[in-house]
Amino acid sequence: MLDRTQRISVYQPEQVGLKFPELPQFKTAAEERQHRKERLVAACRAFAQQGYDYGFAGHLTVRDPERPELYWTNPMCVHFSQVKVSNLILVDHEGQVREGDYAVNRAGFVLHAAVHEAHPDIVAMCHAHTVYGTAFAALGKKLEPITQDAAAFYEDHVVIGDEAGQVAVEVKGGNRVAAAFQGVKAAIHQNHGLLTASRHSIDSAAFWFIALERCCQQQLMIDATGITPKLVSPERSRYSREHVGSDYIGWLHFQTIYEQLAQTQPDMFR
Repeated sequence: MLDRTQRISVYQPEQVGLKFPELPQFKTAAEERQHRKERLVAACRAFAQQGYDYGFAGHLTVRDPERPELYWTNPMCVHFSQVKVSNLILVDHEGQVREGDYAVNRAGFVLHAAVHEAHPDIVAMCHAHTVYGTAFAALGKKLEPITQDAAAFYEDHVVIGDEAGQVAVEVKGGNRVAAAFQGVKAAIHQNHGLLTASRHSIDSAAFWFIALERCCQQQLMIDATGITPKLVSPERSRYSREHVGSDYIGWLHFQTIYEQLAQTQPDMFR
């Protein structure tokens, strides 16, 4: 049996010898960098699978492990399904491309650079112009704990009303978004869409974005019935968030997505 004190989640098996995803260990910064880049690409491919593309809108970032003041991101005007390790770009907080051949998305730089700079603990961030998340953002309200899945975001997301609907291409807009990411993993930017951040991995940030979009869809469907839903109680919501809403659980969920992509889309590693 495994020592319970070494387990960080009840989902980790107590029985030894079973196949189960293990958190990666790295011998060098270069090895960790390659891992983060591959997972960033996989997150972009996952967004393509989910249909989160909308022209050039949408940007995912992850810090460089050796130079944390720099971050890797998807290239401007390249479809999520075409992002690969070789066309990622490395950008600084001033929006200058330090490595890579493509331009950076201006809105992506303004939002993500501000968050990364204001919160050194945030490793990765995701944003895309999705159908349900953007629609729900127009309501200017938080998700309700209507399901166990939605409870994963209970007291762990915020609504940002500043500059609602105004495209974020000026630094001050990014700073206001950054200020909202204090100790939460997700934000609903009014009249704009969804943003997620992780202090753990791009894997976690990507999964929680997918989960948040799904929860917005469910909330809109329930609201459309005109029937007041039964809510999960605050105590049970907090219990569910503790066990199924952590960065680790987000990482664990994403492993199923990554393995499927790695087998079916090997070109992403080129």
